[in-house]
Amino acid sequence: MKLWRKPFDHNEKTVAPVKINIDRERCKGCRYCVEFCPRKVLSMSSEIGPKGYNPAMVSDESKCLACGFCEAICPEFAIKLSSNSGTAADTEDAVQAAKQ
Repeated sequence: MKLWRKPFDHNEKTVAPVKINIDRERCKGCRYCVEFCPRKVLSMSSEIGPKGYNPAMVSDESKCLACGFCEAICPEFAIKLSSNSGTAADTEDAVQAAKQ
């Protein structure tokens, strides 16, 4: 009897590439986006931002699933996801495409 299912493998699925835009002037370095990112795409910068905090930065954008957790959890609204074509990404469609 199997008690565990095989985990969903994200590497087998493809998602439309997105651009993660972090507004360094709004970011207060709370680390919520870094902690809640399922693929660890974001990290903290060692540089001090305009507000005197270490802002978040993108470490590897190619691993992004476009789930929108970082954008949703940011209390300062400093993160926006957009498609590489420059228009706003519809993250719900991206998540549904990853599940198919």
